[in-house]
Amino acid sequence: MQIDFTPLVRPYFERLARRTDAWSADSDALQLSQLRRLLRMASQTETGRRYGFSELAAMRNPYGEYRSRVPAVIYEDIRKQVMRMVNGERDILWPGRCRNYAQSSGTSGGKSKYVPITEEGLRGNHYRGAKDPVAHYLRQVSGSRLFAGKGFILGGSFASELKTHARGVRVGDLSATLIERINPLANLVRVPDKKTALLPDWEKKLPLLARKAMDENITNISGVPSWFLTVIREVMKMKGADRICDVWPNLEVFFHGGISFKPYREEYRRLTDPGKMHFLETYNASEGFFAVQNDFNDPAMLLTIDSDVFYEFIPVDGAVRGPRPIWELEKGRVYELIVTSSNGLWRYRLGDTVRVESVAPVKITIAGRTKSFINAFGEELMEDNAERAMAAACDGTGASLRNYTAAPVYSENGRRGRHQWLVEWEKAPEDVKAFAAILDGELQKL
Repeated sequence: MQIDFTPLVRPYFERLARRTDAWSADSDALQLSQLRRLLRMASQTETGRRYGFSELAAMRNPYGEYRSRVPAVIYEDIRKQVMRMVNGERDILWPGRCRNYAQSSGTSGGKSKYVPITEEGLRGNHYRGAKDPVAHYLRQVSGSRLFAGKGFILGGSFASELKTHARGVRVGDLSATLIERINPLANLVRVPDKKTALLPDWEKKLPLLARKAMDENITNISGVPSWFLTVIREVMKMKGADRICDVWPNLEVFFHGGISFKPYREEYRRLTDPGKMHFLETYNASEGFFAVQNDFNDPAMLLTIDSDVFYEFIPVDGAVRGPRPIWELEKGRVYELIVTSSNGLWRYRLGDTVRVESVAPVKITIAGRTKSFINAFGEELMEDNAERAMAAACDGTGASLRNYTAAPVYSENGRRGRHQWLVEWEKAPEDVKAFAAILDGELQKL
């Protein structure tokens, strides 16, 4: 007999959810307290001494002075400092030595980013943020039996293109660090086991994930929609099922993020029990956990304002110059997001744009990126990758081109997602299929 622990843990999670009720009125004070705390904690770092964080932390409202002293940066502006941290130096962007880094796609030059994951960032942001989706879900679903079974969490690995770093430093996907460092008690209510979850080879990992999970009582799943769809189809194939709800009859919620869910919603609805299944979106990036959907009837996500992050917003329409704090936001406007966080990021430009759907409390939807690339399936195809692959295909076939563009074709009715390329030739190749094969192969390498 399966014991349902949901009634036991529900009061704890509902208290977590209730704290957000006051955010309509006290978001300004909460955000300022976050900023002062972050400045105080990092006051003796190299960055803190350079900009006088001790003096700023003592101010009742340090924002104006903080904005004037500290420049807004992109990753390339701090790459050298981060690499010093990777190589073992202490007290650079954040106090102490940082031993974990999340590898993430770069936005320029094709170089990957290595985002610091500090101890404080893990506790105060990433793990705390991971509780919020559960809290808001249980608050909305009174009859949930979430903890009568297990959660299936799909993560990455510590495979990294960075080969030189100090002893004890680990670089890989953010999800790999979260799984590696998770409270051991959580392993009692999740699958797969840590060894399987962290395998780097997807070809070996996929069938193992399916076998480990297919006979479990799965009540909830968490991950990127495109990757999880691949796992679900493998499970159905192994079990000879037409729908995943026939394999996991108690599945009730998918906590999803990373890419837009819109292209996948109908396929997930087709594969699950519509009378039982719920979908809840999160905004969880390598740089931090920023927002969570707190109402099934509202696709906007509640900005998390008490979890070691101070937010700034730059209007993308250019009508108003310069960044704005949370208390100066306007409903309906699109902004570029800037974060200051306990991961040692100071006025860091994420490259994400958000639309403010509500200001009291602040709720957002993802509007897009400030740079051009395709991330429909988690592939993060950058312009630099496309340019290099196109050049290789031209060289291999003697072709030349005037212009090209690419777009995603989303998976449906069992068909895999893919890209479609439209090319205007200067000199067409003799064999377009050969050109396409080289392009595809080069993109896989890149």
